[in-house]
Amino acid sequence: MSNRDILAIGTSAGGVDALRFLASELPGDFPASVLVVIHLSAHFESSLDAILTQAGPLPAHFAADDMTMEPGRIYIGPPDSHMLTDGDKLRLGQGPRENNTRPAIDPLFRSVALCCGHRGVGVVLTGTLGDGASGLHILHEYGGLTVVQDPGDAAFSGMPEAALTQFKPDHVTSLAGMPALFRRLVNQPQGNPIPPSSDLVYEVDLAKGGTGSMSQMDRIGERSLLACPDCHGVMWEIKEGNLLRYRCHVGHAYTAELMSLALDENLRRALDSGLRALDERIALAQKLYKQAEHAGRTHLAESWRRKLVECEREAEVLRDSIKRFDQLAAHAVQP
Repeated sequence: MSNRDILAIGTSAGGVDALRFLASELPGDFPASVLVVIHLSAHFESSLDAILTQAGPLPAHFAADDMTMEPGRIYIGPPDSHMLTDGDKLRLGQGPRENNTRPAIDPLFRSVALCCGHRGVGVVLTGTLGDGASGLHILHEYGGLTVVQDPGDAAFSGMPEAALTQFKPDHVTSLAGMPALFRRLVNQPQGNPIPPSSDLVYEVDLAKGGTGSMSQMDRIGERSLLACPDCHGVMWEIKEGNLLRYRCHVGHAYTAELMSLALDENLRRALDSGLRALDERIALAQKLYKQAEHAGRTHLAESWRRKLVECEREAEVLRDSIKRFDQLAAHAVQP
């Protein structure tokens, strides 16, 4: 039987150093394609392909649409595109951001599960929050072998910890132990293909840029009371084992933890907008008060003075609320 010829890796914060180490330790005759998704900003040009190529014997490339995967090469999800597998081809999807990022890790793992889970090995490395946990679980369900970096060994433990709360992976190991483990795993025979569910087909199609469906979302999850932080549409609550995540029918998706942070950001923007409106009212009230006073219109001036005092009091309350909000938010993200 053929070996497991797809090694899919997801990482975020601290990931460049981890990937550089792995690239330096994998042999030039590595018998699998290495697919890497790391959270990259679309606003800056990345040289990660050059960094990984220089680190070891495997050439690294940013993926292009319809690119054929070859063993012994590293393929990196480019900024602002989901990297997906389709048989022996790579596809770049322009579907909505997931976990507030594109490329996201979950779509890669789901696409490997859909086309070739029985051929795959999925890995979650260092990173914050929970991208990758849902996708790794799905890959596991469709016959993929799964590896999670030991949270105590990771530069940032959030992503490994999130993956470990979802299910028991096949291996939990340190970064130093991964090169030897990968060589062993990719040389194992492929498993038996598992027919995909309509839910998996739908979510991978969304990442490609397909059209969302409310009726399909009703089959996947239950409508929640929460609005999507991106498009403000209804969110569906999806339960996968111990993991709770949300998706709107447009396709934006969040783990529960990331959903909480996104709602916090929306609330912070709303508070800032309210303070801006109050500052504008104060500026206008000051101007009208001075005009009325200069014109000798005593009663009108007094009316604007009271309005000015009221707005200044409301603005001070809102400023105190924003300070308190920021203090609570900073405390919430502390490890």
